[in-house]
Amino acid sequence: MTDYILLFSAAFGAGILNTIAGGGTFLTFPALVATGIPPVLANATSAVAVFPGYLGGAVGFRRELAVFERKRLVRLVVLTLLGGAIGSGLLLVSSNKAFSVVVPFLLLIATLAFMFGDRVRAWAAARAASAAPEGAVGLIAVSIYGGYFNGGLGIVLLALFAIWGMTDLHRMNALKNALSFVLSAISVAIFAAAGLVAWPQALIMALAAMAGGYAGAPLARALPRPVVRAIIAIIGFGMSAVFFWRLIAG
Repeated sequence: MTDYILLFSAAFGAGILNTIAGGGTFLTFPALVATGIPPVLANATSAVAVFPGYLGGAVGFRRELAVFERKRLVRLVVLTLLGGAIGSGLLLVSSNKAFSVVVPFLLLIATLAFMFGDRVRAWAAARAASAAPEGAVGLIAVSIYGGYFNGGLGIVLLALFAIWGMTDLHRMNALKNALSFVLSAISVAIFAAAGLVAWPQALIMALAAMAGGYAGAPLARALPRPVVRAIIAIIGFGMSAVFFWRLIAG
């Protein structure tokens, strides 16, 4: 019972965080590992757990999402599905040991990418003015990352949107939740078909994540941008440190 209370609480908080700016898996993945789930299985189960929360977040941001052109959204969805399928397939062939080595680096990279997204965007604009503003390669690469390791997906997507030149954080959050939902959908299908999901834990966490995702939308609108960035930094760097410590401790 204690384990399920921990998982429920982590998933509810993850739903809120994913809607605000990403990083919810920083809570669900460690919680699953803490209850004795092997890393690869925990990662796949975590992806299933936060999946409904993205839908709740997208619905909560439906006004902002309606601003995007339908043709543009369809193109981004197709690219996301392609990359997500590739990344999920890579996880299926990864061992628990190899995955545990990669995780802290992925967490750290994700956090740094978001924190310095504006500077990266400025650098890219100065050196690649002729590049397509929404190139397929960048989104496919991020989607592969998200299919392989869902942790920090929202942070990486927001960094990518910043590189594309987007500045409205609420619209960025709306698009992030929509694409995260699409990516998670293909990942969940692949993981379920491969038998890589701890379903009792996943279902309980999914309910909590959906409630947290919907509750997070009005909170995201109310919080100033510096506060959102500070929340992401604390969670991202904190969980990176924890997993680096676990890696060093063996």
